[in-house]
Amino acid sequence: MPVAQEILDEVALSVAEYELIVQRLDREPNALELGLFGSLWSEHCGYKHSKALLRQFPHSGQRVMVKPGEENAGVVDIGEGLAITMKIESHNHPSAIEPYQGAATGVGGIVRDIFTMGARPIALLNSLRFGDLSQNQNQHLFRGVVAGISNYGNCLGIPNVGGEVFFDDAYAENPLVNAMCVGLLTHGELLSSTAKGPGNLLMLVGADTGRDGIHGASGLASRTFEESKELRSAVQVGNPFLEKCLIEACLEVAANRSVVSMQDLGAAGLTSAAVESAAKGGLGLRIDVSLVPRRESDMTPYEVMLSESQERMLAVVERERQEEVKGIFRKWDLNCAVIGEITNDGRALIYDGPVLAGNLPIELLTSPPEYTPASLEPEWLPELQAADLSTLPDPGRNSTEILHMILGSPNVASKTPVFRQYDHQVIDNTVVPPGADAALLRVKGTKKGIALTTDGNGRYCYLDPHAGGAIAILEASRNLACVGTQVIAVTDGLNFGNPEKPEVYYQMERCVEGMTAACRALNIPVISGNVSLYNEIRGAPIYPTPIVGALGLTEDIDARCTPNFKSEGDLVYVIGGLNTDPRTLGGSEYLALVHNLVKGKPTVDFDLEKKVQELCLTAIRNRKLQSAHDCSLGGLATALAVCAIKGATGFRELEAMTFEPWVLFGEAQSRILVSVSSGDRTWLETAASKADVPITCIGTVGGDRLTFGGIAAPISQLAQAWSNGLLGAMKG
Repeated sequence: MPVAQEILDEVALSVAEYELIVQRLDREPNALELGLFGSLWSEHCGYKHSKALLRQFPHSGQRVMVKPGEENAGVVDIGEGLAITMKIESHNHPSAIEPYQGAATGVGGIVRDIFTMGARPIALLNSLRFGDLSQNQNQHLFRGVVAGISNYGNCLGIPNVGGEVFFDDAYAENPLVNAMCVGLLTHGELLSSTAKGPGNLLMLVGADTGRDGIHGASGLASRTFEESKELRSAVQVGNPFLEKCLIEACLEVAANRSVVSMQDLGAAGLTSAAVESAAKGGLGLRIDVSLVPRRESDMTPYEVMLSESQERMLAVVERERQEEVKGIFRKWDLNCAVIGEITNDGRALIYDGPVLAGNLPIELLTSPPEYTPASLEPEWLPELQAADLSTLPDPGRNSTEILHMILGSPNVASKTPVFRQYDHQVIDNTVVPPGADAALLRVKGTKKGIALTTDGNGRYCYLDPHAGGAIAILEASRNLACVGTQVIAVTDGLNFGNPEKPEVYYQMERCVEGMTAACRALNIPVISGNVSLYNEIRGAPIYPTPIVGALGLTEDIDARCTPNFKSEGDLVYVIGGLNTDPRTLGGSEYLALVHNLVKGKPTVDFDLEKKVQELCLTAIRNRKLQSAHDCSLGGLATALAVCAIKGATGFRELEAMTFEPWVLFGEAQSRILVSVSSGDRTWLETAASKADVPITCIGTVGGDRLTFGGIAAPISQLAQAWSNGLLGAMKG
């Protein structure tokens, strides 16, 4: 083989892929060209093991304006000439190495995906996974990631309005850091990333280029970690104050149409930004790396092209408007330089002054091979799924003690210690802040509101990837319904282990199939997303963890709901009815916490789910509900306790009964806990009957204690467990 194995390893190309490159080029690539292939054919940029699966998702819809792959993020119409653009992306591997900078630059990257389209970023969310907090390394990762997210987002002045955090040993040393950004724009402001016009100039704007982040796309995101390899240099370093200037400058040039197109420099840096932009337009490019402003000396063309230095944008500018555009960028104290031009020959020509350093066909660079690996159900899975959860041993604790345990679990406990570090009120749009089922934001100048949430449960996907994938979609949609909005689009972040292992590819395949089935059942388009693979430590994959970021819309933001109980005497119902199936303990927090087991088989009912969500939405729109809260993690008893804690009031059951653990703590889907005033009881029961939705009245709001199914405890004690659970876990 003419190239050393260690060189191929560095750019994450296989021997077969190298041979394919040589065959298609009819020559051997030089070092720079091999680096370009390594980045653009990486898993992060090329989606080699996931493209075939992603095509299953439904992408079309009446509101969809931009589908996945067409631009940096998807776009949906919300009426009145307005649109929302959104996307979620992972920064898992960088965050495992440098948690602060890894998470911070993850936020910076996803924000650039939004404003490069001419959209004003209006909200951030995140979805995070860590190992057991009793371990110092996991605490280090947790603290660093949260600090990185909060500091970068707060400096940008973008509200961080929601998200989720989950802890499990499956994520030890390999945290998942999924960042989501949402933008608002008018239809006429949408700016494309597609290069147009041979002869137009390529202008690089923002930070000077350094050596940080080289091999970020190919090295970090396209292989598993090697303990012996130093990867710290592959992590980027962020500057949020510079990015804030970039936001304002780029929105200004987009608003007055000063540029033809714009693309951010994310994974693979200048390589992906320039080549992918030209590829979308069916054109070519010529770049002179000697013209790229640098902050380090003696950088090679390889380093300049593959650097992932942050806060940089690439604009395609008409020659006659270059001084106008430069003037806008300089007004915002941003460096800019013309580094090349668009051509019509379909080739990427990379010069270093007068020296031609690389010459490649763009179509070949952007056409990596696609793989469909062998898929094999894990041999241990049937035994886990067949577990009889009706015959669990006596836990040695009563139901009240168990509820205290679950409320104090870091997975269930209040996440206030996390989101109080985020500024969620900046720009004054937030109506329902973090801590509810979903965040709710006003759309200024209208009566509309948008709701946002992120969801996903790796335990469910571990036990049944199809059901787990479906539940991620269903629960996200249900959370939006609980605040009074109809889901109109989702973005996905798919986090898995090594796809070349048949058991892992089986998990990917089945998760995507489940998500697709749920999207089709609820008529939800997937408008954008991201795939993060090779999430493993010492050969062990993480739980398969698809994350769903969901967008809801209401035409009347005043018709909304929150989880907290409101008034003494309100009646409390379970829309969807009481759960009596022991199998719903499968994958539950109760089972993991009390019995130290992850077993069982989660199930879904698409028809019931749709009816439950529609009934909840109808009731909120008619202003019949006092509160609404999704029944999910921790089960019904946990949902009851949280609603009571948030409302600083108690709950009384209708009659004294003792329930089995699965009634109290089973995580049956398709259930929403609601409260209504006594005068609206008949309306709700009649509406449920007409909709063919089972509902059960379980008690009334009031007092200072919670009594339900054998549980009896002062709300103050439950509140203490719930409020202190996360910090308590960190203190051991």
